[in-house]
Amino acid sequence: MNPSDISPEEWQAIWLTLKVAIVAVLGSLPVAVAVAWLLSYRNFPGKIFVEALISLPLVLPPVVTGYALLILLGRQGYIGHFLDKDLGIVLAFRWTGAAVAAAVMGFPFMVRGIRLSFDAIERDLEGAASSLGAPGWLVFLSVTLPLAVPGLLSGAVLAFGRSLGEFGATITFVSSIPGETRTISSTIYALLQTPDGDAAVLRLCAISVVLSLASLILSELLIRSGRRRLAR
Repeated sequence: MNPSDISPEEWQAIWLTLKVAIVAVLGSLPVAVAVAWLLSYRNFPGKIFVEALISLPLVLPPVVTGYALLILLGRQGYIGHFLDKDLGIVLAFRWTGAAVAAAVMGFPFMVRGIRLSFDAIERDLEGAASSLGAPGWLVFLSVTLPLAVPGLLSGAVLAFGRSLGEFGATITFVSSIPGETRTISSTIYALLQTPDGDAAVLRLCAISVVLSLASLILSELLIRSGRRRLAR
């Protein structure tokens, strides 16, 4: 495939997809770390419900998730009305809303990867740091987080890969607006409705496969690196 064959509209969809995925991952990463740590290190009433709620986007039809986001974050939504009127922030039918939808859909993958990394850490190492007088926050920053970095990166990469292919929740929440919310997935869907869009569909499908495969390979390499690091 020659890059010169890719039309400006296709490049626009590719760059928008990458931008949405990057913002989705960076925006949700701190929350995912906090949630993963809470689930790994703490027991509390209703923990199983929280675990199920986090994993819910994996089993719900993406359209349902998108509709829920529209109800909550749309301009007339429970939260969206406040964001619009008081803060001037509009998410529905904007690329930032696409990033929110991608973040929600990728969040379970990110939390799972980070939590597994936290679970694999030897608690004796953290206990040794605590016994030397280090406060909890310092133990987390100097011992827990560095040991969990491979899992953290793996979870982030998986969420990034999931964000690249997000369609159902995104198109329900922010529609498919050229130049604003039309990602690779929605561009492919639009091209399928045109009689002469087969070549462009094939190009975008090939690009999607390459990006997704690269993210999966990178995630696996990070997981293996983390296992070797903890085995030393």
